[in-house]
Amino acid sequence: MGYRGKVEQRQRARELRAASWTLQEIAAELDVSKSSVSVWVRDVEFDPRPRNRGHPAGPEHPMRLKREAEIEQCRLEAEEWARDLTDRDLEMFVLGLYAGEGNKTGGEIAMANTNPAYLQLFVGWVRRRFEIDESRLRCVLYLHQGLDIDAATAFWSERLGIPPEQFTKPYRAVADSTLRSRKHVNGCATARYGSTLLHRRVMAMISAIACRFADPG
Repeated sequence: MGYRGKVEQRQRARELRAASWTLQEIAAELDVSKSSVSVWVRDVEFDPRPRNRGHPAGPEHPMRLKREAEIEQCRLEAEEWARDLTDRDLEMFVLGLYAGEGNKTGGEIAMANTNPAYLQLFVGWVRRRFEIDESRLRCVLYLHQGLDIDAATAFWSERLGIPPEQFTKPYRAVADSTLRSRKHVNGCATARYGSTLLHRRVMAMISAIACRFADPG
């Protein structure tokens, strides 16, 4: 950037500072360092705004608008990229999920999550990939005390296609305010299917993928 560009940036920075923009906001708007902004506007008078103590910025705040625009752009790019994904890609994704979140031992395949989309993918894949007995599918909820267990059961039953009568006794946790204050209103669900053979097959698939790509040859 030439000298004229720097002069224009400096002038714009001073205008924004006079309008009570913070140094960080100006730096982000002009794509320059905060230290440069500080030098440019150090003699500009402005009315300081009340500090934001963790409350969300107003809907027209420039930083918020910029963030929302970036999020939307990322979403559109991801949707375009995902259009070409195949069933094979989905299978690899689910196996990756299971490698991170699934049950690694015992005589069942099981995965827990608070995200319904992940569990929907997992349960849907199990139904397509293997011949299963639907009556053996189980779901157990981890739900903090004080939250509506019937509503949570209905929520997960609808999304996973597992009847409420196949939900086992939920775990009702007592919230510890010293650790976290946020509670998932529908809790964490674990989808389970008892089968030693299926568990061995899933773990063998994950192991084969790991060995195949870990081997430089």
